[in-house]
Amino acid sequence: MTVDLIKSLLTENLAPESLEITDNSAAHAGHAGAKSGGGNYHVRVISSAFEEKSMVQRHQLIYRALGDLMKHEIHALGIDALSPSESH
Repeated sequence: MTVDLIKSLLTENLAPESLEITDNSAAHAGHAGAKSGGGNYHVRVISSAFEEKSMVQRHQLIYRALGDLMKHEIHALGIDALSPSESH
């Protein structure tokens, strides 16, 4: 369910050329965030929205797109944010 929400929000806000989402939650069972129900995810996003943006700015775009999911549904998020010219 959360993976579908992540996909929907990132697609709507960043119009990615490519989007991969990995749910690593099972490997982190027992961690503090997992106990409260938050999952552990990794996203690889290729989007022209990242052109000429620093890594911090790219991560901020992703966090902004995910909004309230970062408060409860997502405990940890690994990010690979690339522009199309960097993805080759």
